[in-house]
Amino acid sequence: MTMPEPGSKKYDTRRARLRKDAEQSGISDQEAGQAANETLRDDPRWQSRGPRTERGRGPKGERTGNTD
Repeated sequence: MTMPEPGSKKYDTRRARLRKDAEQSGISDQEAGQAANETLRDDPRWQSRGPRTERGRGPKGERTGNTD
């Protein structure tokens, strides 16, 4: 089962719900956004899994662990 990643629709929906809940509890708009981001960043289920292909790792000469 794949988990939602930053930028996905499910991630954005979850962030919006967390932000709305924080705003309703009396937190300012800006602080609510920061709180939602921190909550999702700290939860391993919502973190990015990283690049899925070799190309996603960046230029070949700049990759860490490159032996070529």
